[in-house]
Amino acid sequence: MHRIGFALVRLVALVIAAGAASQALAGGPRAAANPGQADRKPGTGMIAADVRPADETIKDGAATFYLHLLHHNDGESQIINAGSGALADFGGVARFKTLVDILKAEALTYPVGPEEKGALFVSAGDNFLAGPEFNASLTLPPNQPFYDSIAMSLFGYDACAIGNHEFDFGPNVFARFVSDFTDPVPFVSSNLDFSAVPALVALENQGRLAKSTVVTVGTQQFGIVGATTTDLPFISSPFPVVANPLLPAIQNEVDRLYFDLGINKIILISHLQGLNSEMALVPQLRRVDVVVGGGGGELLADGDELLVPGDAPFPGGGYPRTAIDLDGRTVPVVTTRGDYRYVARLVLGFDAAGEVVSYDDPISGPVRVSAVAPDAVAPDPVVQAQVTDPVAAAVAALQANVIAQSQVPLDGVTSKVRSVETNLGNLVADALLWNAYQQAPLFGVPLPDVALQNGGGIRNNSVLPPGNFTEFDTFAVLPFSNFVSVVLNIPPAQFKEIMENAVSRVGGSGNGRFAQIAGFRFTWDATGVAQQVDNAGNVLVPGTRVKEIILNDGRVIVQNGVVVPGAPSVNIATVDFLARGGDQYPFRGAPFVNVAVSYQQSLRDFVVQYLGGLITAQEYPAGGEGRITRLN
Repeated sequence: MHRIGFALVRLVALVIAAGAASQALAGGPRAAANPGQADRKPGTGMIAADVRPADETIKDGAATFYLHLLHHNDGESQIINAGSGALADFGGVARFKTLVDILKAEALTYPVGPEEKGALFVSAGDNFLAGPEFNASLTLPPNQPFYDSIAMSLFGYDACAIGNHEFDFGPNVFARFVSDFTDPVPFVSSNLDFSAVPALVALENQGRLAKSTVVTVGTQQFGIVGATTTDLPFISSPFPVVANPLLPAIQNEVDRLYFDLGINKIILISHLQGLNSEMALVPQLRRVDVVVGGGGGELLADGDELLVPGDAPFPGGGYPRTAIDLDGRTVPVVTTRGDYRYVARLVLGFDAAGEVVSYDDPISGPVRVSAVAPDAVAPDPVVQAQVTDPVAAAVAALQANVIAQSQVPLDGVTSKVRSVETNLGNLVADALLWNAYQQAPLFGVPLPDVALQNGGGIRNNSVLPPGNFTEFDTFAVLPFSNFVSVVLNIPPAQFKEIMENAVSRVGGSGNGRFAQIAGFRFTWDATGVAQQVDNAGNVLVPGTRVKEIILNDGRVIVQNGVVVPGAPSVNIATVDFLARGGDQYPFRGAPFVNVAVSYQQSLRDFVVQYLGGLITAQEYPAGGEGRITRLN
């Protein structure tokens, strides 16, 4: 599709945006040279003439209202920018705010014609994430709002979905995050039960947490229903928040809006961990007009948009995708890449009965957050001063604190630590084992034999180059509020089940459970049967992938896929997230002791105290040292 636009209407849009939010545009987008020539984003696609492009899918007069549905997902506390190098000129919450204001203003003038029009802005969850930038908020006194909350308050959302990362620090940190909004925004999830958490119940009573919300745009009312993945208990730390089944919760709330309140335009914002989940859900639903998904990070694009360097459209189709609901209606389904790289825009035409009659407008698609021509936007000065600058200063202090030297590149690329042994994974697992060994006598527990770190808990998604190893690196690698724990007296058969779980989803959904290890070596066969467990860790389908487990002292646990008679029980050093059954690790309530050291602290202390500030290529060779062997 083409992105059509003219400079005159573009200028009007910028004037409106400046008046509404006192924003500045640096180097604005490239205007079309000739009438009808494709203009680029942001704010392109403004149609100055009184005709619509030929490829629009409705007949003149069919739509009586045009909604610019602005959306993003998985911001994940990427506050400063989208990354280092060339990525530093993209993303960032200050530029994001400016772009949102521009696109909201453009919604008032496009498409040209007598139809009513307006904008609605939503997030599809994972609104913050553990890491160096969110750590700046965690160090604030209780009376000072989180930086993420300040920024999101200023963005002007109409509703936000609740993702899994909102609970990484437990329900009470999520409650503080929501409470810190100076301009309250409803966080919606139809299937989460908050009743066991007083702080969240109080927010429900204030309307800050809800199953849905109703937003008025012009003279039109829109219902927004939320949904959160049912995987929540084993990919985050929500206890005692309960994630109920999706379908009945969503449909009941949609029906309440439709039949009880008379809302005939309904948007579902969901965080289901991947676009395929939303696509599979739509055929089971009725009366949902559009779905905005989050958690997967797929970049839906038609191929002619300006994208952030290194980004590519998700294969299999453009923007939006569509699915057919239970009544045979076509439902557009959208999502976008996270980290504040894009504000996506879906222009929807509604008829007088509230039905979607247009969804593939030529200006729909992702709009990148850029500081470079031709689509540069200036950072919002308020967000820059109140959020970006103090977070950048806190991160800079971590980066300046050099705690070691590394002689070797340390591989923490996500696809690697979730599928194969890496030297960074070995370093992290060794740190767990060493710290648990030091702390166990102080807590009166037996010394650990082995250590396990789930690959999903290693978050830097990069190869750390040789040279300075900083305190910032320890936060980037291990950002969550996980604590070193010792799980006591695990029988050998259960240890095999634990390792079967670790290799049960390599290369597929949920593969953050893959284990980086210390204190033993193991061999597994990718062609074996993948173990299946329920959320309580009960084995539903026994796995046959683990072929050998041998402790570093030579004791054999598993040989030829079978537990060896007389094999010993083991004490396991790990993180409390796994000890509680996270990533479906089948500990099944086994007793464990938290030794009061965070896993980030364990890495820092191990590198400084045990390694003496030097990470050598001999101890941590690239590619690992053969602790994990994969067959086939």
